[in-house]
Amino acid sequence: MLSLELIRKEPELVRQGLASRGEAALLDQVLALDADRRRLVTQRDTLRAEHNALSREIGKLLLDTRQVLQELYQQLMRMNRTLGGPSPALDKLGQWLEEQRESRNAGEAERGLDALNRWLGEQPDARNMPVPRNAQQALRQWLDEQQEAQTTSKAIEALEKDIAFVERQLQQLLLTLPNLPQPAVPKGEDATANRVVRTWGEPRRYDFEPLPHWELGERLGLLDLERGAQLAGSRFFVLRGAGARLQRALIAWMLDVHTREHGYTEFYLPYLVHSEALVGAGNLPKFGDNLYRDAEEDLWLVPTAETGLTNLHRDEILSSTSLPLYYVAHTPCFRREKAAAGKDTRGIKRVHQFEKVELYKLVEPERSDGELEKLVGDAEEMLQRLELPYRVVQLCTGDLGFQSAGTYDLEVWAPGCGEWLEVSSCSTCTDFQARRANIRYRPAEGARPQFVHTLNGSGLALPRTIIAVLESYQQADGSVVVPNALRPYMGMDVIR
Repeated sequence: MLSLELIRKEPELVRQGLASRGEAALLDQVLALDADRRRLVTQRDTLRAEHNALSREIGKLLLDTRQVLQELYQQLMRMNRTLGGPSPALDKLGQWLEEQRESRNAGEAERGLDALNRWLGEQPDARNMPVPRNAQQALRQWLDEQQEAQTTSKAIEALEKDIAFVERQLQQLLLTLPNLPQPAVPKGEDATANRVVRTWGEPRRYDFEPLPHWELGERLGLLDLERGAQLAGSRFFVLRGAGARLQRALIAWMLDVHTREHGYTEFYLPYLVHSEALVGAGNLPKFGDNLYRDAEEDLWLVPTAETGLTNLHRDEILSSTSLPLYYVAHTPCFRREKAAAGKDTRGIKRVHQFEKVELYKLVEPERSDGELEKLVGDAEEMLQRLELPYRVVQLCTGDLGFQSAGTYDLEVWAPGCGEWLEVSSCSTCTDFQARRANIRYRPAEGARPQFVHTLNGSGLALPRTIIAVLESYQQADGSVVVPNALRPYMGMDVIR
């Protein structure tokens, strides 16, 4: 989530950043709601100050009134013997004075004033006596102040409701605004403006026509698209035999490298999360139609392990000595892919359920840029060990993900498909997710907490890595050589 303070202080800077992503339309609504909220808060605070002053005045009046009532009570007891004997009104007033002279209740003050007025009506000679007259004035002033305080309190309550309503509207709008691109991100409307930063390896040359994975996988009995559709519909698939083993080997190998060599701590996470977790990670409210959910229990299938990893420290204040935190988790990912209707319909390039090893970092802001480069390097190393040619692509402003302030995609060459396939997207989210999930750290003892920066990237995503392995290592006889890095995990050198 963007900082409201930044929006307020630098509206044109924010407008330019959002415009570069085609998302500036809501900014004026945010500014208008923020102005409304500040106006209402000023009115409420002014009334609160008035109410506090009234409360102090009422307290002083109460002390004065108690003293006058005490004097009145003592005099009335003497007058009871000199003004014609017992009076029902006098008895009632005396009882009230005895029981209620410690009360702060305005209703009791009003009843006491009525009783005093009735008694004065029965005793015309007492109307000009100073003590009853003073009591009458004190009660009336106390009552007036109490009524004014009640009126002010109701006005404050009404303003609180108005403020809460505006704040809910403002919060919902802020949750739909994307992160601001960093200055180094190329400007552009779509993927055509992305920049290839570097390439690694040379695509293999074949003395035969390489097959796409959907043909190769079916011939080897590794991939069954028909039964996947039979079980769950389009964009689902079944891996069989060495195909399932290849996926498991890739996952285990990647987790081992990242935990043993790159310094990440492995997590096993729930595959279902509450909506609050998706809001914190940036998936909700804007992308709910791309997610699967159980509405009855408010549980959503995770679109990525990033969702769970972001929320491990939600509403926490971390110590600076605990940072940086490097996390890794493998989960299946579930996505409806509504925006991809009609795209990549053949094979398993774009599916509703796939596996992914996710890398995640929580770091101090000043380390964020350097940690992104290290994150990209950790993902690149996996492709290098698999000896798969790839390229690093810097995304332009119009192609950035919602949470991202800067992203590098790793695209691997798939010779059977004849195209580059994204297998990792490494992003810095600056403090965008940390604000949504309220993840802070304390730079030093006694210092004010600040928001951490979060980074994430695939290390790597399947099944596109499987596609690249099958298509790149296929042989003329239809077999597939297992990459050296995976042979200890596969228990075979060749898939036939």
